[in-house]
Amino acid sequence: MPERRTVPRKKFNMYMRVIDDDTQETLGHMVDVSPDGLQLETAAELPINKDYYLRVELTPELADRPFMVFIAKSRWCKPGNIPFLFYTGFKIVEIMPDDKVIFETIVKKFGA
Repeated sequence: MPERRTVPRKKFNMYMRVIDDDTQETLGHMVDVSPDGLQLETAAELPINKDYYLRVELTPELADRPFMVFIAKSRWCKPGNIPFLFYTGFKIVEIMPDDKVIFETIVKKFGA
């Protein structure tokens, strides 16, 4: 399948947990980021083309609040190299302007 991504992803070198804000369940943690999306390592296969309210826990060095919430659509999901481990790609659909600034800071600061 040809690559359709126009902005390259960066490997993510910090553990940041991502939670489904509707269910309060941990979906996984970030492993790749780009200015318009992210990839999660998850313990379960997630449905594709589904909108999620994602809550990302923040550190004091990133923001003066404990988390941010934005809407992202799952675009693909594939099994990892370890059983019961999956990788899921998300495209950010809707994010508040101040959260966008925080997300861009995350990409610049922790994307390798």
